[in-house]
Amino acid sequence: MSDASLDIRSNAAHATQMEPKEASFGDYVLLMKPRVMSLVVFTALVGLVAAPATQPLFISFCAILFIAIGAGASGALNMWYDADIDRVMKRTATRPVPSGRVTAQEAFQIGFALSVMSVAFLGLATNWVAAGLLAFTIFFYVVIYTMWLKRATPQNIVIGGAAGAFPPVVGWAAVTGDVTLASALMFGLIFMWTPPHFWALALFMKSDYHKADVPMLTVTHGRAATRRHIWIYTVLLVPVALGLGLTEVGGPLYMAAAVVLNLIFLKGAWDIRARSEEQAEADHYAVEKKFFRFSLYYLFLHFSAILGDIALRAAGLSLGGW
Repeated sequence: MSDASLDIRSNAAHATQMEPKEASFGDYVLLMKPRVMSLVVFTALVGLVAAPATQPLFISFCAILFIAIGAGASGALNMWYDADIDRVMKRTATRPVPSGRVTAQEAFQIGFALSVMSVAFLGLATNWVAAGLLAFTIFFYVVIYTMWLKRATPQNIVIGGAAGAFPPVVGWAAVTGDVTLASALMFGLIFMWTPPHFWALALFMKSDYHKADVPMLTVTHGRAATRRHIWIYTVLLVPVALGLGLTEVGGPLYMAAAVVLNLIFLKGAWDIRARSEEQAEADHYAVEKKFFRFSLYYLFLHFSAILGDIALRAAGLSLGGW
C-alpha cells in the first residue's frame, strides 16, 4: 500500500473519533446523491414507458419510486465506504460523511435498510425479475465497483459503469418481466458513454484522484493515454447509440437526435485526442470541460428522444418504417 493510502486511512481513523456535527434533513438527502439519482430515475422511467406492455399507473409510480430508493441506497453505501478518499478530494470533501455531519455508521445503516426495502417492495409491486436486477445493480455498485474496482484498476470506470447502466433495464423488466435487445442496447448506451464522460472529468480533476491514490486512467497511464481512450470509446459508442434506433423503441426523432448528437460527440472527442497537455493547460482545459458538460446533455437528449417518439406513436404520427 502506498504512503498516500496509509495517510488516507490514518485520516479516516482520526475522523471517526471526532465528534460528529449535527446533521440536517438536507444532509441525509445529499447522502443519497440526488443528482445521480435523478439520472437513474429518468433513464428507468424511459425504460418503463418504452416497454411493449402496460400496467396500472400506480404500479408504475411505485416501480420508479423503489428504483429511486435503491439508487439512493447505493449512494449512501458508497459514501460510507469511500469516506476516507472523499475526505481527501476537493470535489467530495464537503459530502455529509467526510465532513462529519453524518457518521459512517449512520450512512451504512440507512443504505443497507433502503437497499433491502427497495428490492423487496419492487418485487412485491411488479415482479422478481426486476427486483433481482435492482438487487444486482446495488451489489455491483457497492461491492464490485466501490469496494473493489475503484481502488484496484484504471478500468474502474469502464467495468463499474455497468452499475449506472442498469436502471432502464430494471424499468423495462418492471413492466415486461424480461430483458430484450432494446433494453440491452439502452444499457449499452449508458455503459459505453460512461468512460468518455468520466475520463473527461478526470483530465481536469487529476490532482484529486492522485491525492486520493485512486487509480484513475489519468493517474496510472497519463493524460495522453486518457485522451486516446476517450476517442476510442466514443467511436465504439456511436454504433450502440444508432443501433438502439433500429429497435422497437426507435423512431425518426431518436435517429435524427442520435446522428446529430453523435457527430458532435465524435468531434469533441477528436478535439480532445488531438490536444497536447500544453494546449490544455494554456486554456485551463476549456475543451475538456466543454466536452464533459455536453456529455451530460448527450445522454439526456437520447433518452428524451425515445420519449418523443413514444409520444408521436401515441398520437398516430409515426413515419415510414417506424
